[in-house]
Amino acid sequence: MAAFRRDRRRIDRFVRVVCAALIGPAAAPAAMGGPPDERVDERASDHADRALRPRGRDHARRQARGHDMSRERIVIAHRGASGYLPEHTLPAYAMAYALGADYIEPDVVMTADAQLICLHDIHLESTTDVERVFPDRARDDGRWYAADFTLAEIRQLSATERTGADGSRVFPGRFSADARGFQVPTLAALIEMVAALNRQTGRAVGIYPETKAPVFHDDEQLPLEAALLEMLADHGYTGRDARVYIQSFGFDNLREMRHALGSDLPMIQLIGDGEAYDAMVTPDGLDAIATYADGIGPDKTRIAATDGALVTLAHERGLKVHPYTFRADQLPAGDARLEDELRRYYFEYGVDGLFTDFADIAVEVLRPDDRPRLYPRD
Repeated sequence: MAAFRRDRRRIDRFVRVVCAALIGPAAAPAAMGGPPDERVDERASDHADRALRPRGRDHARRQARGHDMSRERIVIAHRGASGYLPEHTLPAYAMAYALGADYIEPDVVMTADAQLICLHDIHLESTTDVERVFPDRARDDGRWYAADFTLAEIRQLSATERTGADGSRVFPGRFSADARGFQVPTLAALIEMVAALNRQTGRAVGIYPETKAPVFHDDEQLPLEAALLEMLADHGYTGRDARVYIQSFGFDNLREMRHALGSDLPMIQLIGDGEAYDAMVTPDGLDAIATYADGIGPDKTRIAATDGALVTLAHERGLKVHPYTFRADQLPAGDARLEDELRRYYFEYGVDGLFTDFADIAVEVLRPDDRPRLYPRD
């Protein structure tokens, strides 16, 4: 991590170059977290429109051609390059792209004015300075919910490294706790950035959005799923071979998107802890998942506990397996390096992809000559 900090200025320059390529040099500081400027969004939208227009609405599908999605092993950048930069920020997403990730994962929640933003939680205090900016806007439970703020208000916040309930840093060795200049991005901004970078580089990096807390959004009368599908379609993500996966821990919303809303986009049923999820990893449970989803995203411990048998059961039903989450600074007992854990899941258990905060290490394991690595070796 010390080596990364020494290169921080180089990373800042990289991010500014990316932002300048997308929205113009004058707007690059704002993308890093400067004062909100509606003209920045207009320039970003204009640039994305130009990038997408020659390819039309099937842009993502055409990007997918030439990729055998039934066989490839993929690297999913969990919340962007979150091992290096604050999670779910445009710089973290841009860095994940540069590190060679195949898919970039945004968690998606909705604001009070029905805008889609990239945020892991439905509340704001764990990864922003909302308590300082809006001290009187917490609900009775003491939390600041994104659904209570407009996009204009959220743009006044600074995104930070994640903190726990006691205010301490969840990952103390990561990016500076005092760093400023990061913002909570919209989903549209991420999509437009990836589209522009794909156009410029010839790559076909996909996105992997998660619909967060579907029951909460329903209770708030915020149409998260419908808005997500509409945005994806508007940006060319259509059809079975689009470079996108929609994921959710919800029990019903993937079925709703597949059947009631008629989406044929690839979908992944996430599997957490608890009895309801225990039922999903049985043969009958996997049979049920196969009726509406294309794969499962289990907690990685479920695979280790079965010595990979869960992967076999899923593959027998045509389901992909994308476990979560792999971190160089949060290793399981018995593994000295993240590389060891990654090789076990990719090559012994046979997973089809995985979520990691350190995309550079996973890319090195899968494709040693593909991209440079940042996280220090031994």
